[in-house]
Amino acid sequence: MEKEKYYITTPIYYPSANFHIGHCYTTIISDAIARYKRLCGYDVFYLTGTDEHGQKIQKKAEEVGVTPQQYVDEIVENAKDLWKSLKISYDKFIRTTDEEHVKCVQKIFEKLYDKGDIYKGEYKGLYCTPCESFWTENQLVDGKCPDCGREVNMVTEEAYFFRLSKYQDRLIKYYDDNPHFIEPESRKNEMINNFIKPGLEDLCVSRTSFDWGIPVTFDDKHVVYVWIDALSNYISALGYLSDDDSLYKKYWPANLHIVGKEIVRFHTIIWPIMLMALDLPLPKMVFGHGWLVIDGGKISKSLGNYKDPREYIDSYGVDAVRYFVLREVPFGSDGNFSEEALINRTNGDLANILGNLVNRTIGMINKYFDGIVEDTSIKEDIDNSLINETLELKDKVNKYMDSLEVSKALEAIFDLLRSCNKYIDETTPWVLVKDESKHDRLKTVLYNLVETIRIATVLLQAYLPDTAESIFRQLNTNITGYDSISTFGKYKSGTKVNSPEVLFKRIEKEK
Repeated sequence: MEKEKYYITTPIYYPSANFHIGHCYTTIISDAIARYKRLCGYDVFYLTGTDEHGQKIQKKAEEVGVTPQQYVDEIVENAKDLWKSLKISYDKFIRTTDEEHVKCVQKIFEKLYDKGDIYKGEYKGLYCTPCESFWTENQLVDGKCPDCGREVNMVTEEAYFFRLSKYQDRLIKYYDDNPHFIEPESRKNEMINNFIKPGLEDLCVSRTSFDWGIPVTFDDKHVVYVWIDALSNYISALGYLSDDDSLYKKYWPANLHIVGKEIVRFHTIIWPIMLMALDLPLPKMVFGHGWLVIDGGKISKSLGNYKDPREYIDSYGVDAVRYFVLREVPFGSDGNFSEEALINRTNGDLANILGNLVNRTIGMINKYFDGIVEDTSIKEDIDNSLINETLELKDKVNKYMDSLEVSKALEAIFDLLRSCNKYIDETTPWVLVKDESKHDRLKTVLYNLVETIRIATVLLQAYLPDTAESIFRQLNTNITGYDSISTFGKYKSGTKVNSPEVLFKRIEKEK
């Protein structure tokens, strides 16, 4: 039976030498969802990449005395190295300077022009260079860019325009017919009230004031402006309009675009209208998440609160960083990052609950039974209670992941791990071992702990891949598949566990 397809994307990132923990938020969340879907048996395609064209890149390259291509080639490696450090399991990394993407964008531009949905005119408007966005006077906040708060400049130049206004009514109808297209609901209301109801204006889609971009094939004075270039990556990466469009036929439409709230309007207004104009299916959902901020404000070097995420990884471990991002912030809301909060989560959840449980369990098995795990099936009510809770975990996690409540999925797993620690306290293995007649009972207690840990760890693979691998190694089991957690008792009785390893060291806060 063919696997169900699942296509998930993050937005393509502006290539930077200074990624911070906020940049990693989208990618870590998307990675956990992609890993979970693979675990469940889906045929997953996870896309990320870099958006490398535009006036901002051209200016920075000029400042350091290199070509724009040389500039992006060097710093794109920084993004790839960071994702590798965070164990991001993308299936493809696309660059907007890739030849396949350039050709695809040029063909898309031609198709829209030939259809009459792109036309030439003159643009006069307020432009924010860092955001590469045009704004109307009404959209400014205190006379500045509503996204980044920087100054805007009046720009006048010849340009091509895309007829967004033509598709306004069709877009509203699509929203009505597909109520989960934009999530959470608050983002949809924002799009309708702030952008659509006031009336969509046609979109500037080419520039002549700089040349670092994809050339318009039929007018060499113009380069394709950012959003038709950037947004097309979701289909150009799959080979749309190429000699081999098999991936496009296999995976499109996307199941999920995950984006930051600052670019929701581009993904829920411009992108769906582009697809409508091309007569292509629309993605099934765009989820606009909140920001990860420090002390309620943005993260930047100028504010003195910036650290390269690899510094946190080096200090606390990659899974501690992943766990904090996934667990601390309810997905969709803004979340606050601090090193103190990261330490508290690591000590409280990872060291005290998970690490302590695995270490105690493996240690007792080695101490009491020379590492051999046996199930004697001497069950009591307390065992059945733990087993029932364990068997409920799969459905709980699945329900939360289906609604993209990643934090709640992890909370459910750790609730079970807390129950295991409580189970140890209530069954008192250190008392049972003193009475030889209760050794069979003790074996069952330890087996129940091992099997519950195994089932929880199968699910933890999606969130904490290195930690899960270490736990399976300590349990000495290769029964790690999703199908193995529907019944209790798959861990093979008679298996000899390995020596315990410290999963997470407790972090002593600096005075």
